[in-house]
Amino acid sequence: MTKTFLLAAAIASAFAAPPASAAEAVKIGMITTLSGPAGYLGQDIRDAFKLAIKDGKLGGVPVELKVEDDALKPGNGKQIADRMLSDDRIRLFTGINFSNVAEAAVPDIVDAGAFYISPNAAPSNFAGKNCNKNYFVASWQNDALHEAGGEYVNKLGYKSAVIIAPNYQAGKDALMGFKRTFKGKIVDEIYTNLDQTDFASVMAQIRAAKPEAVFQFEPGGMGIAFMRQYQQAGLLGQIPMVVAEPSMDGVILKALGKAAVGVRVALHWNSDFDNESNKEFVAAWTKAYNRPLTFAASQGYDTALLIASALKATDGKVSDADAFRAALRKADFKSVRGKFAFGPNQHPIQSWYEAEVVDGKNGPELKTVGTIYDDRGDAYSKECKM
Repeated sequence: MTKTFLLAAAIASAFAAPPASAAEAVKIGMITTLSGPAGYLGQDIRDAFKLAIKDGKLGGVPVELKVEDDALKPGNGKQIADRMLSDDRIRLFTGINFSNVAEAAVPDIVDAGAFYISPNAAPSNFAGKNCNKNYFVASWQNDALHEAGGEYVNKLGYKSAVIIAPNYQAGKDALMGFKRTFKGKIVDEIYTNLDQTDFASVMAQIRAAKPEAVFQFEPGGMGIAFMRQYQQAGLLGQIPMVVAEPSMDGVILKALGKAAVGVRVALHWNSDFDNESNKEFVAAWTKAYNRPLTFAASQGYDTALLIASALKATDGKVSDADAFRAALRKADFKSVRGKFAFGPNQHPIQSWYEAEVVDGKNGPELKTVGTIYDDRGDAYSKECKM
């Protein structure tokens, strides 16, 4: 027998044990990136998720949140998932921020019959033919936010663009999504390293290409470094930039200050959204943490609300997989981004918005100024057969 078969058999045997009593807490395994330049994104997912837990409960059901740092290493993510499955007998997972980690860890989770609900990473290869009934995404499909970016560039009237992203699955999905909707000419397509901080050569390529606009997906600390160097190279006032929201979150905006004014952003959530759930979230975050808000925090919070709705509907019986799955599919919660529903591949159907960095009363802020798409799904849902 192979080691993989033995591990799967052991996990299946553990899951076949009698269900926990109603008083026992439901264990939730959170695997996320907490260290390195992108560590703040995982911290925001974790802290926003915790914000939704009231008196140790989600949906009125006691929960135990077990958090581990994958350090943005796929091997770490896989090892943590396997250990949580076999040693901790966890059947409900979330937290992964980067697609390369998701690709390593999620298959083991769903193959073992456990549930994975993504608060961020959503690679294209899990959205179509390889979709899984126990895999849900509360954020987006990776391509979708960049499809919105491509359409935003169209609406702004730019006819040529240089496009840039890190060379990993989410970066490839990003540029594929942008190209799917952008109607102009791509004059250069640049892939950077996932941990890159020196973009001097990229700035030279942009200058040589002379595009009407730049679209870049450099999340977390990479985004801060990229924008600073874009400004230092004298390009910020010369070539307009459009980004998807991972490249202009609250942390990046605070780090850049007025250098970010004028950057256009395609997004599905902003702190200025005028709905009750979002107002409660923004107020609670400010009171609890008093630090800049990010899309990652909003998604961590929504993920917790989604899980809470399913726990409430099933009295916390995650072991009743059919009932728990059906409850998740209903998405019976009030999202901070407004209207939210699942498509046939269990990825969101949601709206996308135009935003711009403006110089506000208290410094630069991200202001929502229009709508790009209403109630849009993703490009791969038609390939998903469950």
